[in-house]
Amino acid sequence: MNISKLLVVAFVAIQLFSTGCGENKNRAIGNEDDIYIVADSVEFAEIEGALLTVFGKIIYTPQSESMFNLIRKNYSDLEKVKKYKNVIIAAPINSGSLTSKYINSVLSKDVIKLVQEDSTSIINKNDLWSRDQLVMFISASSIEKLSQIILNNHENLIYYFQKASDTRLKKSLYNPTYEDKLVEAKLLKSYDWLIYVQTDFKLALDKPEDNFVWLRRSPGSDMERWIFVHWIENSSPALLNSDSINAIRNRMTEKYYTTSNDSAYVEITNDFRTSKEVNFNNKYAIMTQGLWNMSDGSMGGPFISYTFYDEASKRLYMVDGSIYAPKYYKKLLIQQVDVILKSFLTGKEVTKDQREMLFDELE
Repeated sequence: MNISKLLVVAFVAIQLFSTGCGENKNRAIGNEDDIYIVADSVEFAEIEGALLTVFGKIIYTPQSESMFNLIRKNYSDLEKVKKYKNVIIAAPINSGSLTSKYINSVLSKDVIKLVQEDSTSIINKNDLWSRDQLVMFISASSIEKLSQIILNNHENLIYYFQKASDTRLKKSLYNPTYEDKLVEAKLLKSYDWLIYVQTDFKLALDKPEDNFVWLRRSPGSDMERWIFVHWIENSSPALLNSDSINAIRNRMTEKYYTTSNDSAYVEITNDFRTSKEVNFNNKYAIMTQGLWNMSDGSMGGPFISYTFYDEASKRLYMVDGSIYAPKYYKKLLIQQVDVILKSFLTGKEVTKDQREMLFDELE
């Protein structure tokens, strides 16, 4: 994420904050992919195109789904908006609109001066009115500058809301009550890596001869989720390129993601496939996203995969998640799987206390 041209500041002084502790606030409500935009109608008309370009980006699962849905509200609706998870308050700093006046009333003089100089444009506040909430103030010296700032910083804007959403999902998914610690312990002891396993994910395949583990949820249903971990011993970071990664994934799914009679297998399609460098739990990784289908065209869906080289173990790891849910929108489902993938830890990253606690499950 490039933030060299973007300064995000904390509020130096802001009014209208809830004075109670965060625990006393209600939890934010609403859909994960809804963003409420508080803006004057005339000003919103000027920046709507930029906002849709950034937040309305279409992803294919393979249905077309918007990354976020934008819901505009007038300043007069602010009290109602305060309960939602994702909020943007946008206006030029000195336009005279009600939203602009509100922004001026809550920012400190120092921050207002920075906005007027276009040195600062985006101010984030977590848990402003509700718990697990992100409120983003976007302002600039003019409406034209405001539109340009939104467009120029599209990756950062998406990142902030995606990160907030992932944090909320992590809280809901990582629940000790629904954690299969026995499976986690067996995998850690056998292979020296750890991933969070929900109790409704079953260990479908454990193939030590191929360094391949498959966790599967709801097999045979119309909403399946698949996670696999594959690793290559005595490997090299030279394999961290899209061609090698696609070949490795196709090789494993052709062998293990097959129909019951082995007449067809899963493979990556060429449609909507992307590959980019990312930070995966403080490790350099290649994230691959796209669509899979059966070789006979009978099934398909989205997948997300992280591949990285672990210097300590000399292993190349591939941590991969897929969805099969033909009757449903799948953006949130693949995001949930993504959050689970990010729980992955190499053996060196597992603490002594974690290891001892899990190994107690084996006794």
